[in-house]
Amino acid sequence: MSFVRWWRSQPGPTALPSEDLGARVEGILKGESACIAQALACVEDTRAEAVPVQLQLLARLHQATPPERAVVGLTGPPGAGKSSLASALIRHWLDEGLGVGMLAVDPTSRRSGGALLGDRARLRLPPSERVFVRSMATQDQLGGLAPATRAAVVVLRAAFDWTLVETVGVGQSEVDIETVAESVVLVLQPGSGDTLQFMKAGILEIPDVLVVHKWDLGAVAERTRADLESILAIAPDAAPEWRPPVLGVSAQTGEGVAELVSALCEHQDYLAHSCELARRRRASRVAWALELFRLRYGSLGLERLGGLEAAERLAAECPGTGLDAFSELANRAGFDA
Repeated sequence: MSFVRWWRSQPGPTALPSEDLGARVEGILKGESACIAQALACVEDTRAEAVPVQLQLLARLHQATPPERAVVGLTGPPGAGKSSLASALIRHWLDEGLGVGMLAVDPTSRRSGGALLGDRARLRLPPSERVFVRSMATQDQLGGLAPATRAAVVVLRAAFDWTLVETVGVGQSEVDIETVAESVVLVLQPGSGDTLQFMKAGILEIPDVLVVHKWDLGAVAERTRADLESILAIAPDAAPEWRPPVLGVSAQTGEGVAELVSALCEHQDYLAHSCELARRRRASRVAWALELFRLRYGSLGLERLGGLEAAERLAAECPGTGLDAFSELANRAGFDA
C-alpha cells in the first residue's frame, strides 16, 4: 500500500479547537505558507469524519475573504503553454505587489496516487515571493479538475489577490473550470488544428478571454487569431454585455501579458457591476454541492430530495460555500454529512 492510500485510511480529527481554528484562519489571511499548506491538506482529506473540520475552516475563510478577490481559470489543450503563461501572469502580478495563489491540476500517478507535477515543474518562481503553488492530482476525475479543487480555491482566494486554476489539459468535454473560475481564459497554440476541434466541441462557449499563445511564431499565430475572431463573429452571444477578446500573447518574450492582465481586470469590473458575478458564484456553489452529493449518495440521494432540479434549487438557496450546501442537502435527504 502506498503512503498516500495509507494516510487516507487513518482516522482524522472531527473538530478543531476554536483557538486553533482562529490562528489557522489568521495565518491564511496573512498568506503564511505553512498555514495554507495545512489548510489544503485538510480540504483534500476525503474521509467522512473530516467534513466537520472542513466546514468550520471553509466557513470562516469564506466570511473573511474580501469580495474583490478574483479567481481565473486557464484551460486549453496539452502543449498550448498554459504553465508558461501562468508563470508570466504570476510574475506580472508580483511585480505589481500583489499576491498570487495557483492550483496546477496534473495527471494522477498510477503508483502513488499523487500528482505527476508536470505543470509545476515548468513554473520558475523564487521561494521568497508572495506566491503559493499547489499541484493537485485529477484522480481520474473527468472535467479537467481535481476532486478538491473547489475547496482549495476557497483557501487560496482568502490568502491572495489573484487565484489561478490551471486545468489538466482539455479535450472536448473538460469544461468544469466554468463552475470554479469567475474569469476563464482559453489558451490555444497556433497551427495545431485545435480551433476547428473546439468549434465542434462547443468549448468556445465558456471562455471570457481567448489567448493565442506563442505569438512570437508570427504569421501562423496571426492566422489562428483571425480564425477565432471569425468564429466569434458568427457565434451567438452568451453575455451580450461582454464580448470575449482574442489576444496574442507570448510568455517567452512577454508580449501581450500586460494586455491579458488588463482584459482580466476589465472582465472583473464587468462582473462586479452586473448580476453576473453573483450568478457565477451561485452556480459554482451549486455545482460543488451536487458533485459531492452525487459522489457520496448517488441517485438514491437525489431521489430523496425529489430529483436533480429540486436538489439544484435547495443548493442555490443555501448560503456559504458549496460544502455548506452539500451538508444541507445531506441533512434534507436524511443522511449524516
